[in-house]
Parts: sequence; C-alpha cells; structure tokens
Amino acid sequence: MIGVPVDAWYVWLGLSLASIALVGVGATLPTAPPPAAADAADTVDRVAATARPATAEHPLDARSIRVGSRRLGLRNDAGTTHATFAFGPVTPAAGSRALQAVLRGAPPGSRFDSGGALCDAGRDARQRPAQWRPADGPLIVRHVVWEGCDVTLVG
Repeated sequence: MIGVPVDAWYVWLGLSLASIALVGVGATLPTAPPPAAADAADTVDRVAATARPATAEHPLDARSIRVGSRRLGLRNDAGTTHATFAFGPVTPAAGSRALQAVLRGAPPGSRFDSGGALCDAGRDARQRPAQWRPADGPLIVRHVVWEGCDVTLVG
C-alpha cells in the first residue's frame, strides 16, 4: 500500500492545523469595502464648481479623513482610498477655528474683518500639510463668496 494511512494521528493533526489556519485567514478579511473617496471628492467638486455660495454634506463611512488642497483620503478597517479634486484648490478648514465656524454656517463677517483676511486665512490653511483626523460626522463643503474672496471650505 502506497501513501499515508488516513488513520495516522499526524494526518489528523495536520488537517486540524490547516483548518485552524483557514479559519484565521477568513476571520481577518474585511467585512466592509474601503471608503469611497471618489464619491466624497465629487461632492467637493460640485460645490467648488459653482459661481455662487453653496453648501453640501456627504456621509462618510470612514474612521479617518485627510483633506488637502488638491486631494482627500479616507481610511477605515478595510483600507485607505484617495481621490483628487477636479476643481481646486480647496481650503481644508480643520486647522482654524474661524474657518471651521464659517464652514459650519457662521457668516464670514462674524469671524473675519474683511474678505482679504478670509483669503489670507484660506491661503495659510492650504499651505499646511494635510493630516489624518478622526471622521466624526459627514464631510461638509461650503463655497463662500464674500468681499472679493472666493473660497471653498472643506471639513
């Protein structure tokens, strides 16, 4: 008789270890798809392309977000995705309380003395390196046109 006897203990031990390894691999596979960064970037582009003031929200299925002036990244347990904006540059509002307040609906005049001050704050925000931040709600995009300053805030 040629081959391994099926009633040998080492065959059963090997099959058991192989089964445990397969279960372990199956348990580590992601249960959800990676976040859709392209959909979020499309929302930003729709608002940035308007000539008039506009606001939009996009629900996020990500744990972390990184917004730069030309692209954004989304990350969750299933992976990380990135998308580039077609219209830009946009202004990440995360580093400035005044820009965050305007992003969330405050009138620009309540946070800035002039349109030039708003444009200066936007320029400073665009020059900061993008950082990963917790995604604690929907992506908010607001296009503001005020006293000669035209800026699209994202946060």
